[in-house]
Amino acid sequence: MKTNKFLLKSMILVSSVAFLASCGNDDAPSLPPIGGYNSSDEIGATDLVAYWPLNGNGNESKSNTAPEMSVGASYEVGAKGQGLKLVNGYLKFPAMNNFSSSMTGYTISAWANVKNNLTPASASSSTFFSLSRANAWDGNLNLYAETAQRPAVELDGRINDTIVVKTGFRTTASGGEFYENNIRLEPWMIADNLITPNRHVANPVATGGRWAHYVATWDGTTNRFIVYVNGVKSSNPAFEIRGTNTSIVFDTPTFAYIGAFGDFATTTEPWNKRMTGSLDEIRVFKKALIATDVKALYDLEKVGR
Repeated sequence: MKTNKFLLKSMILVSSVAFLASCGNDDAPSLPPIGGYNSSDEIGATDLVAYWPLNGNGNESKSNTAPEMSVGASYEVGAKGQGLKLVNGYLKFPAMNNFSSSMTGYTISAWANVKNNLTPASASSSTFFSLSRANAWDGNLNLYAETAQRPAVELDGRINDTIVVKTGFRTTASGGEFYENNIRLEPWMIADNLITPNRHVANPVATGGRWAHYVATWDGTTNRFIVYVNGVKSSNPAFEIRGTNTSIVFDTPTFAYIGAFGDFATTTEPWNKRMTGSLDEIRVFKKALIATDVKALYDLEKVGR
């Protein structure tokens, strides 16, 4: 009887192992699409000109270009896998052929974790990404944050977690060359009537001191550029349209910077310094992503896809 019980248990165990082995990964259920996409890499794939995953190094993945300068940079857990940690640091890249004046539209997306730093000796800008031009702070394309427009600590002792994100570039709008920018919509802009009737969400999320997804888009066919925060359109509508027949003024050669504007080493301006904070998943497209794709990019990268 004992022998029969032993044989029965052995047969059950062998059958179970065989069943599990037969299932394999091919039978595992697939994850449902988000926004019509299975992964963030599918979004705008044919228009993606540069991508920095920042998974343990600073290499741009499409051209496999490594930074020619890396200062104050290390890698740790980021928004998706590993990310870049900067302490008064930056990455600079050599000139890359994938950036050119033929970009009639663009999208820059990045995950960032920065804090307000309004103190007497602080820098007041955190540069997520910039394509430099010679002898000027305002690069060809820029995505950055004003991190000293609010005090680090409110009068009542609360930590201030409002980060004002901005985008900008030089343009031929209004009959000359100007630096145009758009800014995240703030409540004071509503009070001062600096917006159009098509009001967006002011401060949709509190993003200081935590990971957040920032996106800037420019559409050269509509002369409109927009800021998104965590998938929500949050730019000031009054600053979205820049005249007619607008085009980007694009100087070459241009050098990609992560964590600084290109002229930070020569400027005497106290606001223009290297970044202290973290960055991850920086992407540059040669067209303006539509709102649903921006939301899908945020949702997919947020869950590691």
